[in-house]
Amino acid sequence: MGLSNCSNEELMSRLVDSVKEISGFSASKGFFGKIQGDLVRRITLLSPFFEELIDVNVELNEEEISRFEVMRIALDSSLELFRSVDTGSKLFQILHRDSLVQKFHDKTVEIEAALSQIPYDKIGVSEEVREQVQLLHFQFKRAIEKREEIDLQLRHDLDMAESVMDLDPKILRRLSQELQLSTIDELKKESHAIHAYFFSYDGDPDDCFERMSSLLKKLVDSATMESSEPDTSSGNRIISRHRSPVIPDDFRCPISLELMKDPVIVSTGQTYERSSIQKWLDAGHKTCPKSQQTLLHSGLTPNYVLKSLIALWCESNGIELPQNQGSCRTTKLGGSSSSDCDRAFVLSLLEKLANGTTEQQRAAAGELRLLAKRNADNRVCIAEAGAIPLLVELLSSPDPRTQEHSVTALLNLSINEGNKGAIVDAGAITDIVEVLKNGSMEARENAAATLFSLSVIDENKVAIGAAGAIQALISLLEEGTRRGKKDAATAIFNLCIYQGNKSRAVKGGIVDPLTKLLKDAGGGMVDEALAILAILSTNQEGKTAIAEAESIPVLVEIIKTGSPRNRENAAAILWYLCIGNMERLNVAREVGADIALKELSENGTDRAKRKAGSLLELIQQIEGVVVPTVP
Repeated sequence: MGLSNCSNEELMSRLVDSVKEISGFSASKGFFGKIQGDLVRRITLLSPFFEELIDVNVELNEEEISRFEVMRIALDSSLELFRSVDTGSKLFQILHRDSLVQKFHDKTVEIEAALSQIPYDKIGVSEEVREQVQLLHFQFKRAIEKREEIDLQLRHDLDMAESVMDLDPKILRRLSQELQLSTIDELKKESHAIHAYFFSYDGDPDDCFERMSSLLKKLVDSATMESSEPDTSSGNRIISRHRSPVIPDDFRCPISLELMKDPVIVSTGQTYERSSIQKWLDAGHKTCPKSQQTLLHSGLTPNYVLKSLIALWCESNGIELPQNQGSCRTTKLGGSSSSDCDRAFVLSLLEKLANGTTEQQRAAAGELRLLAKRNADNRVCIAEAGAIPLLVELLSSPDPRTQEHSVTALLNLSINEGNKGAIVDAGAITDIVEVLKNGSMEARENAAATLFSLSVIDENKVAIGAAGAIQALISLLEEGTRRGKKDAATAIFNLCIYQGNKSRAVKGGIVDPLTKLLKDAGGGMVDEALAILAILSTNQEGKTAIAEAESIPVLVEIIKTGSPRNRENAAAILWYLCIGNMERLNVAREVGADIALKELSENGTDRAKRKAGSLLELIQQIEGVVVPTVP
C-alpha cells in the first residue's frame, strides 16, 4: 500500500528544511572551512530537487518514500556534525583533525549512497532539475575519491606550539587567526567549550584536556602581548578600552560577586574564587552554592584558562591585575609555574610520613592530599618524590584520620595515568579494599572512588575483583551516603565490564539492592542501578537473579515514564530477560509492556527502538496477539 500525498509532502518539507538549515553553515571559516564549505555547497544544491517535488505534487510509492527517508537520515546526521563543529572546542577539533576529516568524508559517502538509491531520472521533475541532480551526484562521487588534507602550515604551527617553550610570536599569531581565537569573546567561548568537553566526561582531566588548556593559555598570553602593543587603528585592537568597564559576569565569583583572582572549578563544573568556596566547604556544606547540586567530592581544580582571560581583560581595560594572596611557593617542582609546592617541602612531608609521630603523619598525609588535588604538576611531582609507597603503608594506620587522608591522597594521585601503575605496583589494592571494608565512611567512599580510578586499566579490574572489592562495594551501596552509593555504583559498573566480576557481583547479592534503588525514584540512584543491571543482564546468572527479583514490572514502568537513557537501559534489560523465555515474556505482556514498547519504538533512542521492536515481535507471536496502538 502506497503512502499518502500528505506523507510525501511532509517528508519533502523536512528535507527542504534540513537543507535550508545546513546552508546557514556555508560561511564557516577556519581550518575546516573548505571541507565543510564544499559539503554544505553540494547539499544546498539539492534544494531545487526537493522543492520541485513538492510543487508538482509527485506521487511516490512506498519504496521511493523509503529511499528518500534514507536521504533524510543522512542530511540530519550531517546537520548534527555541522552543529557540533560550530559550537565545539576548536582546539579539540584540531587535535582530533584526522578523525573530524573522516567524519566529513563519511557524511559525503552517506549522501552519495542515498542519492544512488533515488531514481531521480524516473521521477517527474523538469529536465533542468534532473540534470542538476545528476551533475551533483557525480560531484559527490568525485568528492569521495578525493581525501582532504589539513594545511601543512597549520600542522607545523600546531606542532611547534605544543613542543616549543619560547615560541615565535608570529606562529602563535598565525595559529590564533587560523583557529579564530584572537578576541576575548572567541577565547571565552573556547574556554567554555573546553570545560564543557571536560565535564561531559564526568571525570578528571585527561591528556587531551591538558593539551587543550596549555594551547589556549599560550593563545591567551599571545593576545595579551598583542593588546599591550601600541596600535592607533581601532579596527585592529583586540579589545577596546573603556573608561568605566563593567566586570563581565563570568569573571565574578558567584559567592562574593567580586572579580576573581584565583578561580577554581568544583565537581559540578561551576567556578568560584578559591577563598570563597573554601570557606563554604570548611563550614561543612556539601552542595554547590550556585546549582544546589550535591558535590561529588571537595576537590578544587584551578581554572587557569579563565584566570588568564581575567588577566587579559584587566590589562586591556587598564585595571591593576588582582594578586593571588594564597600560599604559593616560589620554587616549583618540575619547573612548572602551575605547581604550588617545592621539592624540599614535599621531601619534608615524606620524612614525616616515614618517621613522624601519629600527629605528624596525619598532618603530612593531609597536606599531600590537598597538594595532590590541586593540579596535574603536583600529582606528578609528589609521585616522583616517592610518596606512593609511604601512603600505601599508612592505609593500615590505626589512626582513622591518617588512613582517610592517605587513601584520599592516593585517589588524587591516581588521576595521573602514570601514577595508577605505581599505586598498584606498591601493593595498594589489598589495603584499599581493607579500608573499603573497615574504614570511616568518608574513607570507604574515597576508597571506592580510588578503586574506580584504578580499574580504568583493564588488568586492574581482574586484580581488584579477586581482592574481594565487589562484596565490600555492595555493602557500601547499601549502607553509604548518597555520595558513597554513587562511588560504589560507579566502581561496580566499571569492574563488571570484566566477565568474571559479573558472577562475583551476582553471587555477592547485588541484584536485590539494585532493585530497591530502582523502586526508590527519589533516591537519585535509578540511573546507576539501571546501568549496572544492563551490564549484568548479559550474564546468564545475572539474568536469572534479575528475573527472580521480580523486576519486570519495575522495568516496564521505567519504559513508560523514565528518561530517554533509562528507558533505553530498561528495554535492553527486558530484552535480555525475555529472549528465549516465554514465561518472562508473558509476565511483561501482562503488566502492559506491549503498549509501553510500542510508544518507545516510535519515540525512543535508536538503540531503544531496536530493542523495543524486537520485543514487540516476540509479544505479537504469543498466541497471535496483536499489539494495540498507543491511545
